[in-house]
Amino acid sequence: MITSFEINNNEPFGGGATFGATGAYVRIDGTATGEVDPARPCNAGIALLDKAPRNEHGRVEYRTDVTILRPADASRGNGRMLYEVNNRGRMLLFPNLCAGAAGNQPKTAADLGNALPLKLGFILVWSGWDPGAPRANSGLALDAPVATNDGTPITQRIREEFVSGTRLGMMKTFRLSYEAADTRARLTVRATQTAPRREVAFAFVDTTTIRLLPAPAPCERGAQTNAKRELGTIPERSAAFETDAVSEIDAIPEVGAIYEFTYNATQPRVLGLGFAATRDLVSRLRRNGETLLGGRPTHALGFGISQAGRYLRDHIALGFNKDEGGARVFDGVLTHVAGIGRLFYNTPFAQPARTRTWHEDHDFPEVEFPFSTATFTDPIGGRTASLLRGDDSDPLLIETNTSTEYWQKAASLLHTNPEGTHDAVLPDTVRGYFLTGTNHTGRSGTPRDAGPCILPRNWHDPMAAVRALLVALDAWVVDGRAPPPSRLPRIDDGTLVPAEAVAFPKAPGFAPPHAANDATPLPDWINPGPPTRAWRALVPQVGPDGNELAGLKLPDVAVPRGTHTGWNLYKPPYPAGELADRDGTFLAFAETSTERKATSDARPSLAERYPTQGSYVTDIATIVTHLCNDRLLLPDDAAAHLARAKSE
Repeated sequence: MITSFEINNNEPFGGGATFGATGAYVRIDGTATGEVDPARPCNAGIALLDKAPRNEHGRVEYRTDVTILRPADASRGNGRMLYEVNNRGRMLLFPNLCAGAAGNQPKTAADLGNALPLKLGFILVWSGWDPGAPRANSGLALDAPVATNDGTPITQRIREEFVSGTRLGMMKTFRLSYEAADTRARLTVRATQTAPRREVAFAFVDTTTIRLLPAPAPCERGAQTNAKRELGTIPERSAAFETDAVSEIDAIPEVGAIYEFTYNATQPRVLGLGFAATRDLVSRLRRNGETLLGGRPTHALGFGISQAGRYLRDHIALGFNKDEGGARVFDGVLTHVAGIGRLFYNTPFAQPARTRTWHEDHDFPEVEFPFSTATFTDPIGGRTASLLRGDDSDPLLIETNTSTEYWQKAASLLHTNPEGTHDAVLPDTVRGYFLTGTNHTGRSGTPRDAGPCILPRNWHDPMAAVRALLVALDAWVVDGRAPPPSRLPRIDDGTLVPAEAVAFPKAPGFAPPHAANDATPLPDWINPGPPTRAWRALVPQVGPDGNELAGLKLPDVAVPRGTHTGWNLYKPPYPAGELADRDGTFLAFAETSTERKATSDARPSLAERYPTQGSYVTDIATIVTHLCNDRLLLPDDAAAHLARAKSE
């Protein structure tokens, strides 16, 4: 429960800027302090809670950063709370859903882009849940206690992975998730997940940072080879730290290579308290938030993108959508691009920033049965279960995913049985939408160049659909008006198939992937071995122009000017031909039939598809009308699509 709230900032937002009928907003920044009782069943699933220090009441304390944007005049708002789970400390609502500026400190109305949630009158709330999230640039984090064995430090040998030049940019050093207890550690590197490892020389900069050392001279390399040190043994090093500063002559990590570091870690925090912190804060604001919010919210919606969406899936599955009094926390939840993922979070020495893809973090926990909201029996573990709890704590749920989540995150298992042999029947309280022809990071301003990939990247922005579905979720929660039926690829109509069965068309430069990422159990993340069994993940089938056949098609995909995919392949110096982490592909159609034939492009040209500009605009207008009628496109987004079509 929340025991206190300290306000650090309370001021008019954006200099008093107004947002439609809601008017002006106020921004409040503060810190909530809470405590949990380890003896209560609702907290029993929090890992290491029994090893955390207790206060005088026998409870475990935490502190979480909180940011609130609320209508200055509560009577002009809609009376509902929209809680966005932050992604690694960052707010993604404004740069993604609203096409605004990135960052946790928007200063002006323009920074909020279309400001849809404010114009709708929501109370917006964020709070920290990850003790490892950076607080730089107003990042949101959680203060959680360190677990011990009755005061004695806990130490465990663990594994970490680092890739330079991809998600986190170019690296000179590697920052560890935990303090190293000693220097008995080992660093290896390999080009791809399946390539052989080779040992790399390194040194500690401090107890949480390592740096690469220059490669040994030939004679030293020979001596090391003669020693025949086996993979997994501990190099002979002093148990006392002899740290050193980063040097100009240090080796630079190879771009795209996988560095794997095994060491003795210590000082694990009770990470799972983040679930309790979110639960307790939202519950407190719903039941007793008048002072902070200007009124008591009538309903609460949860929203999360990528990692934050996976957090919400865990929040539901682990029972944290029921507060300590037994009441539901979120009435409705919308997850975007979470795939079947869960978090590597509620376990000792977890690393929640990781996300499992073909090339990176592949052998870290994320894939965990149950996947679907439908009830199935796991053919591997034998358990029968659903992601939902099957009681009053279950929220109304919308899950949206792009093509990337099918190729990288096994999203098909959301709506098929684990064997991948038949389609699921989802509960009436759940909707799933495949956002056709889109990649994981799709939003306004997505790059169009090739970047680290072989082919130009997919620029398609799916957020118009997510905006419409947020409005639909709100109506579902408040008025009981159900959203449109799910739009998903299916096994029974041939629009969901094994990766090797995708019928890619012939097109110049088109290089399809040779497989999709797998979905396998991971019994041991510290010393992972090759999987012996797998759940069967499928991917969307494509039509003659290379665009996927099923799903929710926004105008740019329904009336295409090229092939949009949710996958791409790396080019050198990245691991050539490997499935790119989260980028898609856009391969434009030829302008004319002559150009198409000259390049042996099997896809009809633009001139063959749309004889005149007017015919193209007419096709766009038809799709826009259908989407608006189905409540899958909002009027402002419909007008924007039509205006852009007329200018192309």
